[in-house]
Amino acid sequence: MRMIRVVAQLMAPMVVLALGASTAQADPDPNLTVTAARIIRTTPVTVSSLNTVPVTVEVDAKYTWPEADPNTTLHGIFVRSAGTGQLRYLFTTELKRYSGTTQNGKWRGTVNVPSTANGQFQLTGVMVGPYWPGSDGMTDPTPVPSPPTLTVVGTNLPKITARIIPDPVPFGQGYSIRWSVINSQTAKPYGTRLRVALANDSACVESYGSSNALTDTNGYVTKSYPASMAGALNCLLLPNIPSPSGWLSIGINRPGIVSATPAKTSAPVGSIVTVNGTVLGAPTGCPVYLQRLYGATAWRSVGTAKVRQGSGRFELYAQPAYKGYIPYRVSFPACYNFRAGVSKTFTIRGI
Repeated sequence: MRMIRVVAQLMAPMVVLALGASTAQADPDPNLTVTAARIIRTTPVTVSSLNTVPVTVEVDAKYTWPEADPNTTLHGIFVRSAGTGQLRYLFTTELKRYSGTTQNGKWRGTVNVPSTANGQFQLTGVMVGPYWPGSDGMTDPTPVPSPPTLTVVGTNLPKITARIIPDPVPFGQGYSIRWSVINSQTAKPYGTRLRVALANDSACVESYGSSNALTDTNGYVTKSYPASMAGALNCLLLPNIPSPSGWLSIGINRPGIVSATPAKTSAPVGSIVTVNGTVLGAPTGCPVYLQRLYGATAWRSVGTAKVRQGSGRFELYAQPAYKGYIPYRVSFPACYNFRAGVSKTFTIRGI
């Protein structure tokens, strides 16, 4: 099978970062030329709630790859041109040839339009083969001349929320997520059980959201996850073919657990004392601050360092300013998905 490049539907910044979605540019398939495209509908698509409306799409194209299968299919890519919403792209189902030849023919299929597509989309590109969520390949979409426009009037759009229990999640402990899908327009449940897909990790961007769970009539569904899944992305997808019509992707929060120990418990005034420590979970590159107690309650930073990759260790340097016992601690501010935390107070006696 020939490798093709597919425009990835970006689910959320976190997904892009976690899975390294490609942003490299490539040329369109040199063997594919699109001469015309049509949306077989003259009025706006009105769609409500979690429903979808199939709209017929036709493409006239020439595919001249010498080894092309007579049953070669295509798929179309719609790009948002107006309005706002989570969906930036819509994808057609497989476009199958209904007239002519593979080298000079006409293909037809549908785009399943959800309410979350509220706004306007243009059919700007066509690619060989079916669309597979999250896939990547070697070519960009072949442009469509005079791209037709699809207008969508979406109402009662779904709103997805999630509550992680506990929050933050302790290390080595499982957790659960209570997902919710409600009507964003009324702020109330839809009143029926809803088919959703609960997934983790790469399945959050490499799946069209095949249903594997049902909410209750209030829109809630709760799933438990083992401790081993704590580093993965968690998501709820609203199933649609060939790509989800909505989603929420989240990662768990971790507590900020800091330990710190001075190399010496007493040192001459003005000398340097190394303070070694660790942040559990190794949040690479996050800052830590050595703080000294001034007066009875005022902690002030007197040094800073970065958490090392892999080990979670850091190294700071204290400098006793006077004779006597001087309280210190290490402060870790909230960073990435880690909550803020401080180490136990330790003292260095200036002598």
